[in-house]
Amino acid sequence: MKKIILLCVIFTLSCSLFSQETFSVNGETLELKTEVNGKLDLLWNVIDGKYRYFVRTENGTITELKNTKSPEGNYNEDYKTTLYQLTNGQSTKNLKLTLYSLKDFFDSYNTLVDDSYSSIQSDKKLGLRFGFSGGITNNPFVGNPDNTFAPLIGVELELYDANNESRHSGFLQGRHAFSTDDFNYATTEFSLGYRFRFIHQDTFSLYGQTKFATVNFTDVTFIDANAMEADINETAFDFPFIFGIGTDIKVSDNSYITFIYSEIFAVFFDNQGNFPLDFSLGYKLNL
Repeated sequence: MKKIILLCVIFTLSCSLFSQETFSVNGETLELKTEVNGKLDLLWNVIDGKYRYFVRTENGTITELKNTKSPEGNYNEDYKTTLYQLTNGQSTKNLKLTLYSLKDFFDSYNTLVDDSYSSIQSDKKLGLRFGFSGGITNNPFVGNPDNTFAPLIGVELELYDANNESRHSGFLQGRHAFSTDDFNYATTEFSLGYRFRFIHQDTFSLYGQTKFATVNFTDVTFIDANAMEADINETAFDFPFIFGIGTDIKVSDNSYITFIYSEIFAVFFDNQGNFPLDFSLGYKLNL
């Protein structure tokens, strides 16, 4: 309970770290972020779970960029017409209603019409995050008759699209579950995985993940048929497709508190009788 309260406090405080301005647009009061500031400004935010984008001209007029549908269900691409008119005919043929595409368009236009404008775009398309964590596990895919919990530590590298809207990422993870006095089983695992953020906001994301390839180095101590202590060391390479869920809570411009329920079920591993409990609390930062 204390951990949950602490996470809630951290999340509340983190929300206050990111300043936004209040605007009135067509009678609607909105908190918006300024992504591009030039002859044309790009404003945006996630409002009621939806990305909404706005253009502000030099005289302060704010217009929402929309993509409405016709009665037949076809997209009208209104945003292209709006920006085509405001930029005196700059091509919008390949423009998409996403933050990354709009930011590139606004940046290109401002660079073209204003010699004093400093481009915000960089060549960086991919980002890298490094994280470490600690937690507990009952090793749900291993025979564990007394449902013994073991301490767990881990590190990972996460590769993601630098586009703020990207919901997809891949990760390389290493973790070690320790043996205990009651359960002499230890394993070091390296895995490749994928995450999809089905809730993806500036300060908070909730995602599902799967570890589709793993290499495990295990060390098991047991009493054999002759009442003698024996050790087995094994290496196994598998494609288990282990599924879990997790959350990232942003606490600064480049860092996050993470919580992951890592091993809920697997497609090609059988649960060995215990309800799966595998939790990690950690910290992750952009490199």
